[in-house]
Amino acid sequence: MSTQTRISLLLLLLSTQLGVTPLAATAQTAPTETPIPIAPTQPTQTICPAQLGSSIDAIANRSLFTRVRWGILVKSINSGQTLYSRDANKYFIPASNTKLLTTAAALQQLGGNFRIRTSIYQQEPGVLRVVGRGDPSITDAQLANLAKQLKAKGITQIKKLIADDSYVQGDVVQPSWQWEDLQSDYGAPVGSFIVNENIFTIRLSPQGVGRPLQISWADPNEARIWRILNQSTTIANDKETDLSVTRDLSGNILKIQGQLKANSNPFSVSLPVVDPNYFFLRRFRVALAKEGINLGTTAVATGGSTQNEVAAIQSPPLAEMIKITNVDSNNLFAESVLNMMAVKQMRKPRQASSAVGLEVLKGALTQMGVNTTSYFIVDGSGLSRKNLISPEALVQLLQSMAKSPAASVFRASLPVGGRTGTLRNRFRGTPAEGIVVAKTGTVGGVVSLSGYLNAPNYEPLVFSIIVNQSEQPARVLRQAVDEMVVTMTQLQKC
Repeated sequence: MSTQTRISLLLLLLSTQLGVTPLAATAQTAPTETPIPIAPTQPTQTICPAQLGSSIDAIANRSLFTRVRWGILVKSINSGQTLYSRDANKYFIPASNTKLLTTAAALQQLGGNFRIRTSIYQQEPGVLRVVGRGDPSITDAQLANLAKQLKAKGITQIKKLIADDSYVQGDVVQPSWQWEDLQSDYGAPVGSFIVNENIFTIRLSPQGVGRPLQISWADPNEARIWRILNQSTTIANDKETDLSVTRDLSGNILKIQGQLKANSNPFSVSLPVVDPNYFFLRRFRVALAKEGINLGTTAVATGGSTQNEVAAIQSPPLAEMIKITNVDSNNLFAESVLNMMAVKQMRKPRQASSAVGLEVLKGALTQMGVNTTSYFIVDGSGLSRKNLISPEALVQLLQSMAKSPAASVFRASLPVGGRTGTLRNRFRGTPAEGIVVAKTGTVGGVVSLSGYLNAPNYEPLVFSIIVNQSEQPARVLRQAVDEMVVTMTQLQKC
């Protein structure tokens, strides 16, 4: 995309936040989590622990950060010695660092081998009931597996298929998420049924100058539930692109506005589905048809017998799901993991919710030694701006997990500097490459990074760095955070 290309704020502030990407782009990440190549300034000499404070302060106190809030805590994992602290006990908006609490608590409560089962039961001849239990990993491939199992049982005709969504209760999106989040693929709804991460995709292609953009659907079934208002135009190549895609949920209206250059590559636009239950049923109908199974009517209902299971699939182990959650900063997986924890404390049979999940999470954190007054969270992903966490709480959590039987699984779920996930393009060519393992976080005015650092000439470190209330671009804040981490790599005992 050229530097002149801009995507309207009607979608989001950045195209990577929108799910609006060139057609050849790779899969989605969390909002503003798309890594930006950064080359932090590398210290030219090693430093003693007593010098670490002045070195970090030199970065945090730069004139462009005069009005921002920094929360920083650096400790030795082995000795617990505090090497640097700056407002470490104060509350900060943590962004996706919230996922550290969610995934650590889930590992402690459920274990790395925990799986979610999606079942189909035969209620009566010709009537099947599929029970969704919040598995975020289901794709069309898993639905095809279910269809093959049914065919193997001799089922070729289904008069009625019922989607039982009673397992996961509550809001499918957090009430405190912002409107722009709900318009974007990273804010997809979470509930009993999730397939293809509950997003659908359209492609916008330029035509002749003056003509509307051509719209094509990755899933033609979705086209039938939307009314399209195509107010877009193909423009000459010397004009400036200005494109927006918005949804009016009250009337299932998809509005496409703006203009795209005639020589532009097609754009792939990913948006969250409106009703996850019926989206699941539509996708399953396609899978059944491919197996020659005729499906009559569909419905959404709650409750029923759990006898006579005729087909089932299972999610990957929790250890793999939290890796997707943290390495890729996947919000949908994070919220699903929070719901999973509710099975430990269900108030009604077979019902889970994020509210109950948060109760279980808080209990797990208390068992791990995290001060209950050092955090306040309302979701599992960190997308809500109501979340508040102190660097102290994050460091306490990371210290506890470092000594936990699940330590290796938890550490493997985090991005590696210069290598994987949301850190793959950060720390490249610096002393921190390959030795910093940490969770990123970004929302408007917020950048965070918390994790572990195996300093080559010092003890292993645990750290949390959060910056809030900044008008600076995220890339500027990330570079400063990365410089602090690179500074830590220069520690030596002296």
